[in-house]
Amino acid sequence: MPDDLYQRYQAAHRAHQAHARTCPSCTDQARCPEGSRFWESFTRLQDAYLQRKRPR
Repeated sequence: MPDDLYQRYQAAHRAHQAHARTCPSCTDQARCPEGSRFWESFTRLQDAYLQRKRPR
């Protein structure tokens, strides 16, 4: 069974991508408030997942 943290970080990435496709304000350098929340959620979850995967 896939890792829950991995699944959550992938879902956050999909949510960010879906939003970015329809939001005229979001670019690679700037994001609207809603896009910023999606991006921050994605990066936080990705960082947590990658940190856990690093060898100790």
